[in-house]
Amino acid sequence: MTKNIMSGSAGNVVQAGTVRDVHFHSPWREVPPPFQLPPAPRCFVNREAELAAIRLGDLVVLSGPGGVGKTSLALRWLQDRRSAFPDGQLYADLGAHAENGPGSPEDVLEGFLHALGVGEIPPQLARRAALFRSVTDRRRLSLLLDNVASAAQVRPLLPASGTVVITSRWRLSPLGLDGARFVDVAPMNVEESIEFFETVVGPGRLAREPDAVREVARLCGGLPIALSVVGARLSTRPRRTFEREVVDLRDDRLPELDESASVRSVLDLSYVDLPERQARLYRLCAWHPGAHFDVSVAAAMIEEPEYDVEDALEDLVEKSLLSEAGDDRFRYHDLLRVHARSKADPGGEAAVRRAVEWYLTRAVEADHVVAPDSLRTGPVYASARKDAYSTPEDAMDWLVLERENLVRAVEVAPAELRWQLCEPLWALFTHHHLYNDWISTYRLGVAAAGACGELVAQARLRTKLALALINTGALDEAVSELEAVLELDDPPSRSTALTLLGRVCRERGEPERALELYRAALALRTRDRGRGQARRRIGEALVELGRYPEAIAELELADSLLAEAAEQARTRTFLARACRLGGQPERARALLDSALDRLSRSPMHLADVHLELAELADDPRPHRLAALACYHDETDPQAVRIQALLDQDGGATGVVPQSRER
Repeated sequence: MTKNIMSGSAGNVVQAGTVRDVHFHSPWREVPPPFQLPPAPRCFVNREAELAAIRLGDLVVLSGPGGVGKTSLALRWLQDRRSAFPDGQLYADLGAHAENGPGSPEDVLEGFLHALGVGEIPPQLARRAALFRSVTDRRRLSLLLDNVASAAQVRPLLPASGTVVITSRWRLSPLGLDGARFVDVAPMNVEESIEFFETVVGPGRLAREPDAVREVARLCGGLPIALSVVGARLSTRPRRTFEREVVDLRDDRLPELDESASVRSVLDLSYVDLPERQARLYRLCAWHPGAHFDVSVAAAMIEEPEYDVEDALEDLVEKSLLSEAGDDRFRYHDLLRVHARSKADPGGEAAVRRAVEWYLTRAVEADHVVAPDSLRTGPVYASARKDAYSTPEDAMDWLVLERENLVRAVEVAPAELRWQLCEPLWALFTHHHLYNDWISTYRLGVAAAGACGELVAQARLRTKLALALINTGALDEAVSELEAVLELDDPPSRSTALTLLGRVCRERGEPERALELYRAALALRTRDRGRGQARRRIGEALVELGRYPEAIAELELADSLLAEAAEQARTRTFLARACRLGGQPERARALLDSALDRLSRSPMHLADVHLELAELADDPRPHRLAALACYHDETDPQAVRIQALLDQDGGATGVVPQSRER
């Protein structure tokens, strides 16, 4: 008996003794290539970097918050390259936020296979996915999978070849295992937003209100959905002005045209799907006082464990409701913050207070390490840890990192916490000469302490405020603050006020009066450190009066009373000046060398050492350059003076000394 045996694989096989007519019925048929993409947006501007990040043959995930323009970007790129896909362009909205739930991959595959000419489609998802890969093998086509909910939803839809562009509010990180490239679609900048408005409403209208146009662009936060809604409203209401839009947006009202085309409705689609912890985190952290925050303060705001909050924050990032602002730090897009705040939560005010209390405790812990000997008034100092940071540098680094949040926390804090939070910011402000923050926060702190009846705290905050005012040249205002302090019977505050009034007199060219005030301050000092600081200032005034032997004696005594290395170095800087002017240049150099070794953490005081060295050098420019390099703010009054000296020298040229590691 003859056997007909076939091995391997084939498409259609016929076994017959006699064959007359054979009809092959393939599971797919020849159909025109499908081009299913919706029209590209008419109003589309820039996005050059994002467009360049998409390449033929790639699997690309475009992620970003709702309304940022992910779909528009994908459509623009794909429509502009239609000729590169002669076998078709497939499109499916996966409905991540549809009312009846996300679309199933089975249904999407059925539509794709039909579009490609397949007549008989198996019911099982795995078989449909396999058939789809077979049909798409070696085809030059593209897929736009829009509004995707998860990697699991999209994996069965990946073809054997071609270009796949996915849009999602989530990053869909697991698709990295499939070779995906990830492109974060950020909001547009102001100039791109203005260009968008020009396309929608015309250049003539923009020309009539340039400032208002720019402000609307800024307030829309670069979200195309917001820009589109505002642009549509303006284009249909020729008499409506950009200035009116500015008023509405500043009122924290999310722009709306109607319910179907509103920023709020777009963002609500993401919000309603959130689990309760994520939803509460989204609502309450939007009231965080600063622009960015970390896991710890977020946990404090919602009163939950950090490990749970960390997972929830990462999920919010994945869903593009938060952005990463650095390692373990997060931020809201402006309109997302407005949206989150619009979700009423009765715990909002309490959450803000918890955030302020968290910053207060952490700042006090840092201050304990940065300035362990300073006098404090706030009650938190008694209970806060003194070993939270291993070194003063670590503590100062934290203060610098959280600077904006700390300042914003002062602004939103209730009065009883506001003045307390000012105290631990002193070291940060003085170390880095942050005068704007210093003055604005301490003005608030002085008022808050007065409102709470904390008169000693108010007096001490006034003296610190006065120092900032003196350093910025606001001498009359500083005197007003200091005279108010003298009315209070608090010897430490009175002594500081007298010292600062002496400084004002020196600024006004009255060293004799300054010397009297410094000696009056000395009489109120009881501790060696305080007496040493007072004698140092007496020595400074004596130098200005040209009484160099007396100045040297006072400064030597001050040096013997001060134990802290930086304070000794500061004293030796002035002692070196007295020695230089008194005819002892070699001793002056030795003192300055000693000071350099002790001021590695005090850049502003280090600048004074270099200025003294410049007076002893044949070429002063290198040391003046080194002094200028100590200032991060070129508008600092002392930096301006140093720059003027360099200009007199013929410009900022020369080699900065490298004899000391700083």
